[in-house]
Amino acid sequence: MLQPRIPVNPLPTSHPIPPTRTEPMTTPAPVVVQAPAPTPSAKPRGSVQLTPGSAVALAAGGGAVVLVVGAVLVSMLLAVAISAASIAVVAVVLRLLVRDMQKGR
Repeated sequence: MLQPRIPVNPLPTSHPIPPTRTEPMTTPAPVVVQAPAPTPSAKPRGSVQLTPGSAVALAAGGGAVVLVVGAVLVSMLLAVAISAASIAVVAVVLRLLVRDMQKGR
């Protein structure tokens, strides 16, 4: 059931080339060798070079990221502080109400 099945190709993938008979030559023919075309060589990658404009843009982008992350963190801290203060106020009010209810008996 889980055995692999190997497909069988009934036709050959290429046309067979019939063998040709060659007779040895009595005089050697001049051999012309053509030089291969030069291939374009890839330049090795070096270190990244920053122009003054790109350095300023990179510094401005980094500064913007720091400001945005800082603003988000400060707002989260402020939200936690406001929540803690409101919970503390509610706890004090509930404590006073419970104490007043116990005195009224």
